[in-house]
Amino acid sequence: MGEIAGRRVAVLIPCYNEAATIAGVVRGFREALPAASIHVYDNNSTDGTALQAMLAGAHVERERRQGKGHVVRRMFADIDADIYVMADGDGTYAPEEAEQLIQALLSERADMAVGTRGGVRQDAGRKGHALGNRVFNAIYGFLFGPGFTDIFSGYRAFSRRFVKSFPAVSGGFEIETEMSVHAARLKLPIVELELPYGRRVEGSVSKLSTFRDGARILWMFAMLAKETRPFAMFGLFSAASLIASVAFMLPVLFEYFETGLVSRLPTWILSMSLLMMGFLLFTAGLILDSLARARTEQLHLHYVSLAETREMRRSAEFPRAVPEPRSADAA
Repeated sequence: MGEIAGRRVAVLIPCYNEAATIAGVVRGFREALPAASIHVYDNNSTDGTALQAMLAGAHVERERRQGKGHVVRRMFADIDADIYVMADGDGTYAPEEAEQLIQALLSERADMAVGTRGGVRQDAGRKGHALGNRVFNAIYGFLFGPGFTDIFSGYRAFSRRFVKSFPAVSGGFEIETEMSVHAARLKLPIVELELPYGRRVEGSVSKLSTFRDGARILWMFAMLAKETRPFAMFGLFSAASLIASVAFMLPVLFEYFETGLVSRLPTWILSMSLLMMGFLLFTAGLILDSLARARTEQLHLHYVSLAETREMRRSAEFPRAVPEPRSADAA
């Protein structure tokens, strides 16, 4: 693996049926980053994508489990480098911008640099994707806070400690969302850089399904919110249950204070059940919030230990010269 400014750079390209564009993408990265190694991971393509990538000079591997998330998890586990650049194989990202992305990562001392898509509103002519991008970015900001303007960008650069501490549990296109949440969860330094976003060439078809993948992304939002912000999530359900309990309870109480009777006993039982459910949800949120904080602390310690390991490795490779003790005669 080559070195760029003393750092090993790996370009990672997940692919599925991109034979029309992958050779050009590989050649583009070879010209933009001549010292980097280029790895194409083929995800069960049937159009000769792997062969085209191999002929263009890339290291080609296969991932049998279908889905971009599975491919990214495999790439991150297999490849060891100091800097990782990830891009799609459809030719919509400009390889010549990779060096600029890396420079942003290094100059800002960040763990992830995101190439936000300058032409994402056109999104290769699919208006549904552009609208969905705006909606999902707004939902992400509401759930996890500001920090990203394009959570679905597939053009990113990472530090080694980000890659090796990223759990990667997603299976599909929601993997970019998980990356953003991982950075927000550990409060990692990130930088965004607006880069041109091209249109697909003729013969290249988007693999993204507006409704199916949109539903999977919404589900991932819910799962990540449960894992990273359980108190907020369970607190919301607890508040809803308590409000419903009070709404059912008040008419029964008014009737009791006026007549001394409880004629709507089932309503009273329902209100009490909702009241207990609200308290249980609140308690569950408190307990899960403590567990989530403990998991975050463990993940952060692992993240920090990767940096320490890197420094220790450099110290072992380049030991400091220790001056020999001077004898009394020499003095």
